[in-house]
Amino acid sequence: MVERILSDELWATVAGILPEKEGDPGCHGRDNRLFLEAVFWIARTGSPWRDLPFEFGKWYTTYTRYHRWEKKGVWPRVFAALQQEGAVDLLHYADRLRVTDWAPPPASVEALPGELAAA
Repeated sequence: MVERILSDELWATVAGILPEKEGDPGCHGRDNRLFLEAVFWIARTGSPWRDLPFEFGKWYTTYTRYHRWEKKGVWPRVFAALQQEGAVDLLHYADRLRVTDWAPPPASVEALPGELAAA
């Protein structure tokens, strides 16, 4: 069995923003949560898509769906939602998955004692 990394809380955070869920028009994926776990497994291990464990489904289907979501701009929204939820341990997967149009917000800089805040 492969380790799962999406907690129920994180899943609840991203489930509503994902395409291909029940109720969406057209075709939908069988299990978005399992699909996210598969993509995060690829990112976590650095393995090629062909090495995706069978319990996640067919590697080529997962690979194709990943790229379809990439073209739709889904991944930046997923990582933004994870960042809002404080899932810092998952945010480094954005780089590994080559999510280019998402970047974590800059760290807030507090004024040093004695400095005036710019108005």
